[in-house]
Amino acid sequence: MTDLPFSTAAERNKQPILDALRDLLGERGAALEIASGTGQHAVWFAAALKDWVWQPTDADARALPAIATRIAQSGLTNLRPPALLDVMSTPWPAAEAPFAERFDAIFCANMLHIAPPATCAALMQGAARHLQPGGVLITYGPYLEDGPVAPSNEAFDRSLRARDPAWGIRRLDDVVREAAHAGLALRERRPMPANNLLLVFGGAAVAQRFFQVRPSTER
Repeated sequence: MTDLPFSTAAERNKQPILDALRDLLGERGAALEIASGTGQHAVWFAAALKDWVWQPTDADARALPAIATRIAQSGLTNLRPPALLDVMSTPWPAAEAPFAERFDAIFCANMLHIAPPATCAALMQGAARHLQPGGVLITYGPYLEDGPVAPSNEAFDRSLRARDPAWGIRRLDDVVREAAHAGLALRERRPMPANNLLLVFGGAAVAQRFFQVRPSTER
């Protein structure tokens, strides 16, 4: 397979996200990626974070062969074969073959707004189950907050709901509430390009080895 699926958005945001990950993560660890899509993020991050082992996953079995091909073409040894994972499953990735380890970080980009609302609670609960003590859940994407909404996000939200009434940009307060129900707290809200946010969630006591708390006062 040479003509691999390609995401323009992933190509555009991979470096700003990597810059944030470098700032937030420790020198080494194991990371689980939820909704890897084309695999562009996984390969980019694993290439830059050599001492992090990266486990890509996706809920769509049709995405896995392309991710596997992209990994093979990269030649990287810190990338694991992609796994089929639906966040609604318990445990992850599946009851018949649960992960044998916990992860130091879980990363999820641009999933919550193109999935039913119940996936938010499932993501938070799954992260709480599968994170190491002191581990962090990092999410990236657009979120709605109190106050003016960027016109681009308004238009994007309308287009999502027109495609599927269960889709749509999630309210940040709702996401934080679901995290709290799972025992996770919002540690940082980091503004990103194109009116996106990078959010970092952790337990009550987050190990400094993996995460440095830098509260943002930007709104």
